[in-house]
Amino acid sequence: MGTYRTLTVEISGRVAVVTFRRADQLNAMNRLMQGEITEAFEALSADADVGAIVVTGEGRGFMAGADIKDYAAQTAPEFDTFQAAGMRMYAAIENNRKPVIAAVNGFALGGGMELVLCCDIVIANQFAKLGLPEIKLGLIPGGGGTQRSVAKLGRNRANLLLMTGAIVPASEFVGAGLVNEIVDVDKLMPRALELAEMIAAEPAAAIEGLKALTAHAVSGELADGLAMERDILGGLYRSEIGQRRVKEFAERSVAKKASP
Repeated sequence: MGTYRTLTVEISGRVAVVTFRRADQLNAMNRLMQGEITEAFEALSADADVGAIVVTGEGRGFMAGADIKDYAAQTAPEFDTFQAAGMRMYAAIENNRKPVIAAVNGFALGGGMELVLCCDIVIANQFAKLGLPEIKLGLIPGGGGTQRSVAKLGRNRANLLLMTGAIVPASEFVGAGLVNEIVDVDKLMPRALELAEMIAAEPAAAIEGLKALTAHAVSGELADGLAMERDILGGLYRSEIGQRRVKEFAERSVAKKASP
């Protein structure tokens, strides 16, 4: 992994933790940070020794959107370049070969919420708040927020969020399925790491296949998804680890029935 100025990447066992480190700006994203996030996640996706990724923020914020000072100083061509680079960054998270768990420790606004929308599992503390407030600047989300919010929240709920710019407690997104769990502040990282370690302990090919299948299910055709499912399952069943685990399970079942 490279050396970064706006974030850190720490790997323990098969779990990587990416932490945004612009706490004085509530981890607002500037152009440097955008590039470093992309580089880090693309490297982790290619790292066979990593089985799951946790992403979080330093201090009181997960990510308070784009750095408005940086945003305001951009020329129109620079703005277009920034947006295009942002699409690559979000793709590096959403399409990562490894499951990405967001540990939302505070504000996740604008680009920060768009990043959360790209993650596979979301854990938040009781003080975390999410929102897409771009409308307050006379703008709209540009990192996929209009599309992913509908996919994960439903159109009406997404419209309310997008058109009012409301900043909402993370707890309100549990029922919608975007946020998996709300935990106490001191339990946020332990819980996120517990889940990451649990997932990383499973066969990488099976986890990668599941991620691809659930992503397809959001917008793909059912028949195609079912065909993908059969193909992936067939390959896993025939694999060395699949054969071993199935036989071990069968042997344990026989032994359990035979025991007095």
